[in-house]
Amino acid sequence: MSVKYIRSILLILISIFSVMVNGASKNSTKVLTFTAIPDQDQSQLRLRFQQVADYLSAELGVQVNYIAVKSYAAAIGAFRNNQVQLAWFGGLSGVRARQLVPGSRAIAQGIEDREFKSYFIAHHSTGLSRSDSFPQGIAGKTFTFGSKGSTSGRLMPEYYIRQQWQRSPQQLFSAVGFSGDHSLTINQVQAGAYQVGAVNYQVWQSMLAAGKIDLSKVSVIWQTPQYTDYQWSIRAGLDSEYGAGFSDKIQSVLLQMSDPQLLKQFPRSGFIAAANEDYQAIKETAIALDLLQP
Repeated sequence: MSVKYIRSILLILISIFSVMVNGASKNSTKVLTFTAIPDQDQSQLRLRFQQVADYLSAELGVQVNYIAVKSYAAAIGAFRNNQVQLAWFGGLSGVRARQLVPGSRAIAQGIEDREFKSYFIAHHSTGLSRSDSFPQGIAGKTFTFGSKGSTSGRLMPEYYIRQQWQRSPQQLFSAVGFSGDHSLTINQVQAGAYQVGAVNYQVWQSMLAAGKIDLSKVSVIWQTPQYTDYQWSIRAGLDSEYGAGFSDKIQSVLLQMSDPQLLKQFPRSGFIAAANEDYQAIKETAIALDLLQP
């Protein structure tokens, strides 16, 4: 066997080894990125979800990064553009995101998300008090929703307003605002900037427990019937990037999350499996209100 031939064989083997090493290195440095809709004070979101990123990294064996976004629309855009592959969405934002990336799916929801609700809150100057029936006295008042894309802060409250009066919020109220998130809605109504508002019930309870709500200035006057809301959604095509079964592995890791400190970041008592079909009623409501194309 000639020296030239042996040298050729060695060069081929070195080339194959190099490809294998580089491929392994590439796989080991892959990064899974997720985001969450900014439904509360953004200064708290990074602190909350970095803990979740650390948990996912350890359980999945890949680097997981959390990125903050400034709006619901930005969260949907990041999902559409593959800047994030996993997202903690509200009901409506999840439906919108999955519609933009066919094949994407809802994989997990909080136990509480099967029976979610919104609170209508009012400034004490309105004289409105809590009632089991829809608060007729809010007509003619100033009213603020949360984000325009929020399920609990806009979609479902508007649905019940229109159902009650067969009129749009703009026709019913003297002024209509969109605060951007639930924390701001509470702060604006508490300050009297708006007389009435609609908020996520969990954000209200969290802020109340933290001593950030003055019940002498603002209170809950009505809660909506229950509906399905938040969920984790995963982008289509993830298995082709990370390997067969990776999407199911992410779902399993989320469903097994049991650390009270981690669950507190949502806040949820645990997670259960979810599917796109669970949000069909949200989709139909959004289409009926012209907030989503069929």
